[in-house]
Amino acid sequence: MRVPISWLKDYVDITLPIPELAERLTLAGLEVGKIEYYGVPSGDSSDGHLVWDREKIKIGAIVEVKPHPDADRLTIAMVDYGGDALEPCVNGAPNLYPYKGQGRLDPPLKAVIAFEGAELYDGHKDDGSRMVLKARKLRGIENRSMVCSEKELGLSDSHEGIIILDPNAPVGAPAQDVLGDIVLDIELTPNLARCWGIVPIAREVAALTGQRVRYPSDACVMEGPPIEGQAYLKIEEPALNPRFTLTLIKDVEIKPSPYWMQRRLVLAGMRAINNMVDATNYVMLETGQPIHAFDYDILVERAKRVGDVVPTIITRTARPGETIETLDEVHRELDDFTVMVCDTAGVLSIGGIIGGAESEVYDASTYTLDAHGVEYDAERGKADARPRGTTNILLEVASWNFINLRKTLAAQRDRGKEVNSEAGQRLSRGVHPELALLANKRAIEMMRRLGGGTIAQGCIDHYPAPPPVAEVDLPLEFVNRLSGITLASGEVVNLLTALEFECDLRNGGTVIHVVTPPHRLDIDPHDPATARADLVEEVLRIYGYDKIPNTLIVDELPPQRSNVALEREERVRDVLVQAGLREVVSYRLTTPEREALLTPPGAASSWPDAPYVVLANPTSSDKVAMRQTLLSGLMDIAAANLRSVDRAAIFEVGQVFLKTGEPLPDEPPRLGILLVGPRDLPAWMDQNAPESMDFYDLKGVVETMAQALHLPDVTYTPAAHGTFRPGRTASLNVAGASVGVFGEVHPLVSRAYGVPEDATVLAAEFDLAAIQNHMADDRFRVEPISRYAALYQDIAVVVDAGAPAADVQAEIVQAGAPLLREARLFDVYQGEQIEPGKKSLAYALTFRSDTQTLTDKAVAKMQQKVIKALEKKFDAKLRV
Repeated sequence: MRVPISWLKDYVDITLPIPELAERLTLAGLEVGKIEYYGVPSGDSSDGHLVWDREKIKIGAIVEVKPHPDADRLTIAMVDYGGDALEPCVNGAPNLYPYKGQGRLDPPLKAVIAFEGAELYDGHKDDGSRMVLKARKLRGIENRSMVCSEKELGLSDSHEGIIILDPNAPVGAPAQDVLGDIVLDIELTPNLARCWGIVPIAREVAALTGQRVRYPSDACVMEGPPIEGQAYLKIEEPALNPRFTLTLIKDVEIKPSPYWMQRRLVLAGMRAINNMVDATNYVMLETGQPIHAFDYDILVERAKRVGDVVPTIITRTARPGETIETLDEVHRELDDFTVMVCDTAGVLSIGGIIGGAESEVYDASTYTLDAHGVEYDAERGKADARPRGTTNILLEVASWNFINLRKTLAAQRDRGKEVNSEAGQRLSRGVHPELALLANKRAIEMMRRLGGGTIAQGCIDHYPAPPPVAEVDLPLEFVNRLSGITLASGEVVNLLTALEFECDLRNGGTVIHVVTPPHRLDIDPHDPATARADLVEEVLRIYGYDKIPNTLIVDELPPQRSNVALEREERVRDVLVQAGLREVVSYRLTTPEREALLTPPGAASSWPDAPYVVLANPTSSDKVAMRQTLLSGLMDIAAANLRSVDRAAIFEVGQVFLKTGEPLPDEPPRLGILLVGPRDLPAWMDQNAPESMDFYDLKGVVETMAQALHLPDVTYTPAAHGTFRPGRTASLNVAGASVGVFGEVHPLVSRAYGVPEDATVLAAEFDLAAIQNHMADDRFRVEPISRYAALYQDIAVVVDAGAPAADVQAEIVQAGAPLLREARLFDVYQGEQIEPGKKSLAYALTFRSDTQTLTDKAVAKMQQKVIKALEKKFDAKLRV
């Protein structure tokens, strides 16, 4: 937010140098990102900004505009600058043409005159270059001065004409004293919605510097017929529109605003339009409360179309199929949650965000007749049926549910029709309803002063849903404990009172009863603990964070306990990183439609059929619900990375969100793994194309993890899952229970996520909590290495083709215990030498004793024991 110091001084005395004031504001949470100087010195000559010479750039009065004797497009302005004689200024300013040859002007035109030797910006260049005025002849006329435009003074880029000041500008005064200014560019965070105005900033400055705020008057002259009977109001959704006010002014004259108002609007970052529109913008910037003006006669015409005599303003949510063309000439579709300002004929504006084009206030001077006699808007370049400019205005000032406004802004942005309005920026952060009536009266009176007219008596004010007033008991001990400093109760009261909190000492001065002022919504009356902490923050902001000394913690440290779940989670991360994978973090927000891509078309879903946890106010259309799986995010990441690389080996540890009957969802932790691309990185020694990773690469990663985590009784069994390719899917079982599935992702799923067609994706998702529950503690059983040599034997057995190799291996290990230390499958064969329906499994057996050297006889005996066990359980036959 841009804050001109000259405007700020209307409401509070500035007692500090500007750089010091900017530092105090920044330390109080209102970060001043930049200080801009216009014509006045900054105290730092190295900053390079233009300082207007007090003797050579002054305020003058143009008392006559003479024609140039030798140039039709030039005039000679005769300027009274307080000297002994009038100063002739040859110029080509278009806005002086209407006064050419009219003799002495009464009243004269006030302008800025610069004399020979003055440094100005070159108005004919756009690179910011400067020039020094020199005396020279212009078409035969000696010229040693210039009447200036805003561009030449560095006020703006406007060079279409010279500055025409207000009639009360003092002749002969240095321009620096009249137009010079300083602007603070304050970067307000969303929690400082209450500070989006000059008066709110003045309130902060007053609290920080010990001054008093001079509030603008809400007095207005209401001499017209009562507003009752000239307009009606109906609020259908009080929760979305807690307050709505209307005032009416008739017979106004639309014309340019006075220069002082235009100047302030431009410095604050807004464009001056006309006196009526500028009045609404001015009061919005002043108070922080947005305002909207309707052309009252258009509302009457609309009412007559549907058989009414008097317009009725209605606030409600949009109906199916309703649309609106807004002031920015964008045709907008409306959602059923969007709150609208309507009349009995239809939609008028999007409440709190942007007005509609049909009922806007407009200046008839911008409309001209084209060759066919049709009125044409010279500013917008379009035909319009309006026969005249606005003369009667119905002024709306209302408050809105800021969460609903944010939702509406997000919906419009998702349609590619983003709205960036000053009103939406403020109201979507929260503006207290108490400001509505003050701003309405202030704006309607300013319209009367700037454009004449008569204000109807009274104000229509519907206030169905006042926000609760927060009353908080703040213990002094809590303030001192949380702040780390010792403050007396009187000090705390003074600091809060400076911010307009009402304070009352109770319990012998040990407790401060605090009532929030009527401009603040950020102190939650329903959460006393948070409210107390927020009040301590307010105390420290004004006290000064820079005054808080560095101290050691006084409170006793709580007992230090291990976070077993977190430690085990970190062990999982370490193991997977050591296995060559990289950790990723994907968005927890998604859409149900995106996760539905994990199920191929026509297939039954293997994911939980549970409703999603959806956001009430999503930031975008692709982040509307909390995820129920990690795999969708991993697939998105893989697809994005494969556009630039050919390999991805990644994992993610994170929560999924499953809706329950409780207010909060269940958030079980999950582990997701994804592999895609070549098994090995390219190497100069191997010119052959590397093979792609397959199911067994992923299984190797899972086995490595299970072994490193010392998971008990790990087995792998075939599984079926809609996301994975049939026949290439397995379940990881720990202690007899499945903890998740892994395998090759179905090709249709890969294509749905945009993975290249020639890429094979391997993925896994496991229940991390179940894995953690079976992980051994830091201490686990180890055995010493035997001093005796091992004996190695290979056996091959023929079993049924459907017999799992892991089950056969488990039986071998069990039967060969305790001398059999390892059984490793090294060959699977099915062919001519094996009868149909059978397969040959070859295992390498390792025998070792801890107490003696094994003999061949002992090993042969143990091998026979193994073979008999296999014959009994699997009807296996030894293959010679």
